[in-house]
Amino acid sequence: MYDLISNWLITNYIELLGAILGIVYIFFSIRQNILTWPTGLITSALYIIVFLNAKFYADMALQCYYVAISIYGWYFWLKGGNKTKTIEVPVSRLSKKIFWLMIPVTAVVYGIILYILLNYTDSPVPYMDSMTTALSVVATWMLARKIIEHWIIWVFVDAVSAGLYIYKNLWPTTVLFIIYTIMAVAGYYEWKKKLKTE
Repeated sequence: MYDLISNWLITNYIELLGAILGIVYIFFSIRQNILTWPTGLITSALYIIVFLNAKFYADMALQCYYVAISIYGWYFWLKGGNKTKTIEVPVSRLSKKIFWLMIPVTAVVYGIILYILLNYTDSPVPYMDSMTTALSVVATWMLARKIIEHWIIWVFVDAVSAGLYIYKNLWPTTVLFIIYTIMAVAGYYEWKKKLKTE
């Protein structure tokens, strides 16, 4: 039994470390702590490797996007959108203008990813992988801008993703995404309280 666990840990240490850091990342995110971004950056770098090995190519590409958006979010949260002084970015609601812009952007991102997965990869779940990836691109940008409704998108994406990872036997990642789903609900209510006080 010890050998079995030991071998599993040796084989899956990158995924396990990524999952642990992912939980730390979501905790920081709920708390609106600036450490959200460096933790997310490292988590994403680890998951590039995990998803490449699992042939989840859209998720792998998404992790590359997360690395870039982590740098953007880190800067935006530090500077508050102001280049000269540090201002804490307030939690905000999704405007109608952004909402109606997000729908075609999400559809285009979905279409591009789906086309690539269907024609250039051996992805076992191209439709679901494309959908969760497209929604994740939008939700992460919303997080960087502190738009509260990003949590609602994450509840859906994380729950669906957990099912995909069960399908691929990525157990630490499955557990991580179940935790993400629960924490996304908690994050929404925590940010809602913050929104009321602001």
